[in-house]
Amino acid sequence: MTDQDKVLACVDRSHFADCVADYAAWAARRMDAPLEFLHVIERHPEQGSGDDHSGTIGIDAQEKLLTRLSTEDEARTRSAREQGRIFLNLLRERAVTAGAPHVDVRQRHGELAETLAEQEHGVRLLVLGRRGAGAEGAPRELGRNLERVVRALHKPVLTVPDHFKEPQRVMIAFDGGIVTRRGVEMVAGSPLFRGLPIVLLMSGKERQDARKQLDWASTTLQAAGFGVTALLTPGDAEGVIARTVSEQSIDMLVMGSFGHSSLRSLLLGSKTVDLLRRASTIPTLLLR
Repeated sequence: MTDQDKVLACVDRSHFADCVADYAAWAARRMDAPLEFLHVIERHPEQGSGDDHSGTIGIDAQEKLLTRLSTEDEARTRSAREQGRIFLNLLRERAVTAGAPHVDVRQRHGELAETLAEQEHGVRLLVLGRRGAGAEGAPRELGRNLERVVRALHKPVLTVPDHFKEPQRVMIAFDGGIVTRRGVEMVAGSPLFRGLPIVLLMSGKERQDARKQLDWASTTLQAAGFGVTALLTPGDAEGVIARTVSEQSIDMLVMGSFGHSSLRSLLLGSKTVDLLRRASTIPTLLLR
């Protein structure tokens, strides 16, 4: 087992972290992959002392003020790291109890998307909460970092809701483009969904080669041992996907991102947000 195989779970200190841990442990167990929890401590300018330091003060007073602020900042940093250490160790215990084979933890200071981009070389799958601490009081609000992270990375990203349900039925939103064709091959070759029924949905604008593309995807999955239900449903991709998730009792969605296809617009603006909100009860695996 090498770092190239690892599942990376990005967590913050919110109650959503438990669900991220559960899905990450599930994925690591299914793939027999090492799991690492990453907690990024972001520095926000608004987290200062809150005192009013305006006005003119003497040189000595300035030096004392800077020293005090530096000491306070160091104390906050130490406190954040210690609280993060305790938080990560609890998640490690949770993942081990759930059957994850190898679990490690790490803390980093920095900006989330940049830190994850630096870490992605050894990552097979990133697991990220659809919401975080900033959305605690907004049940349908997506985390502020979600789109930035998806845009910054080049690995599959599993975005998860705020409750865990072990996936039993998986749907692939397939458009015939290179991203979702690679996604079909990835699903066929990975143990992540092995033994689970697959619903293969092709929607969007009608095209002459749609049936041929759908047959290729279905045959590829069937050859890998999957039971496949193939659906060709023309219409608005966003609406068709959301409706089929409900009608087919889907509990995990696999879809492409940033492809040159009818699904491209779903990950380039409000349609992405709308779709993720409408499918907010199930995890979504975003492919690059």
